[in-house]
Amino acid sequence: MTTASASVVVPVLDDADGLAALLRDLRQEPGLEIVVVDGGSRDDSLALARAGADIALAAAPSRGGQLRRGAEAASGEWLWLLHADSRISQAVLDAFAVVRQGDPGWGWFRVRLDGSEPLLRVVEWTMRWRAAWTGIATGDQGIFVHRRLLDAAGGVPAQPLMEDVELSRRLGRLARPRPVSEIIVTSARRWQRDGVLRTVCAMWRLRLRYFAGADPEALRRRYYGPKCPK
Repeated sequence: MTTASASVVVPVLDDADGLAALLRDLRQEPGLEIVVVDGGSRDDSLALARAGADIALAAAPSRGGQLRRGAEAASGEWLWLLHADSRISQAVLDAFAVVRQGDPGWGWFRVRLDGSEPLLRVVEWTMRWRAAWTGIATGDQGIFVHRRLLDAAGGVPAQPLMEDVELSRRLGRLARPRPVSEIIVTSARRWQRDGVLRTVCAMWRLRLRYFAGADPEALRRRYYGPKCPK
């Protein structure tokens, strides 16, 4: 069976170091179209995107808005939404190729945080359990979706926070997710900077407030301050 075409969409904001490594990972799979959408970086992110991606775009700083613009510019039948601090192995690339041989659908990968603290292993397990139980994935998990399904869901929600949660909710109403067991490695910097337990509690509070109807922009300002997160 022929593997369907795919585009990787990466939103960035001052993510030059992570983006350089991710671009090297993705270039192991020549058939992938790489789309990078910069949200106003002050480092070399946009220059790296122009040199190493197939499509490099500039947009206002909003992860959901950046992902939406990148998805609209991409040409692949499948869209793979990745954070710039993700590391992608050949095994993950091979697993994504297998996904693209199947029927239109959506899903995500398992995640490993790159820190050594024991509590991070608990966070990883909790992320897997939460996604499996609720059908809601986060951006760290590398959400993939067929364009037909994404279009039916209204595209990527152009909101500055919880775009991954909202997208999962919309897709879940249309089709059951198909999680993949291969592992994406992602940065633990957020947990290491703010503390594991504090970060987990803050994230759960944000999700609960979002599910209760809070405005995503207000939640972003409360958690990250005036500047959008990396």
